[in-house]
Amino acid sequence: MKTINLVTVSPETRRIIKKQVISLIKKGKKQIEIAETVGISPQAVKRISSAYKKEGTTCLKEKKRGRKLGEKRLLTSAQEKEIYHILIDKSPDQMKLCFMLWTRAAVCQLVQEKYGITMTQRNMSEYLKRWGMTCQRPTKKAYFQDNVKLNAFMHETYPAIVKKAKQEDAVIYWGDETGINNQAYHVTGFAPKGQTPTVPSFSKVEKINMISAISNQGSCHFLCYEENMTQQRFIEFMERLIKDTDRKVLFIVDNLKVHHGRIVRGWLSEHKDEIELFFTSPYSPEINPDEYLNHSLKQNIHSGIIPHTKEQMCRKTEKFMLELQTYGEKVSCYFQHKQLEYIKMYGY
Repeated sequence: MKTINLVTVSPETRRIIKKQVISLIKKGKKQIEIAETVGISPQAVKRISSAYKKEGTTCLKEKKRGRKLGEKRLLTSAQEKEIYHILIDKSPDQMKLCFMLWTRAAVCQLVQEKYGITMTQRNMSEYLKRWGMTCQRPTKKAYFQDNVKLNAFMHETYPAIVKKAKQEDAVIYWGDETGINNQAYHVTGFAPKGQTPTVPSFSKVEKINMISAISNQGSCHFLCYEENMTQQRFIEFMERLIKDTDRKVLFIVDNLKVHHGRIVRGWLSEHKDEIELFFTSPYSPEINPDEYLNHSLKQNIHSGIIPHTKEQMCRKTEKFMLELQTYGEKVSCYFQHKQLEYIKMYGY
């Protein structure tokens, strides 16, 4: 007769078998008889009997199997806590490691240098997961960005622009230029394993440019062009902007050389009652909401059917921008980015 292995059965079945064994023990049955009756080995009956004599009916309760929490770990809780705080507060280069980001290899090397403990990257994955760490694509920040100037713009210059807009009943617009070509393609697609899908690549690079302006209230204006941005073209766009706006415009742009040109300054001095120009801090695209519009535009252009001529790129760009002009709430969504909380703080 084949005996039942108590290890392989479910906890509930194991509990029932133990109760049967204990009941037969109370009736004075011998271990061999109990084993034959219940269908388990005599050794199993002996273990249940010993446990019952020591613990009573509490032996029916299932004990948690496997390692205890924290048992057999390479790092102590104090070491884990120290490594965790290093990952939060410092970068690898600050710890004199040859890494830009905290990768598994970087953390393994940190542990090796601090405690002399060698860990595999697979093992480190478990530690990082336990600490609530996830692998993420980093955001980019300009190397030459000046944090002092950045904070000055967000908490001094912009509040002053808002105050001026309220006093003069003006509207604030944010502007930026962007380039679009027929080479980039960011969408992924499904295919059988090992059979990488292909998309057509065009040897001739075609490019168009666009300048746009958006307001906190959801207004959107744009102009597509093929050549580089010039002072005259920038003036042309501002002329269109003030023509389509029934209030004075306070126009915030980046520090492109064209924006500071002599011809532009002369034109602005002649139209100071209609428009004024302000500049964000250098190398700080993330604080301009129009940058997020450009990102959405490029995602739209480079998804679906790939445009490969200037005409096709223009049509797709205009379709996207005209839709934004129709649905102003989509434009307002660009101001909800966490990097733009200072705009919500000071309003307008």
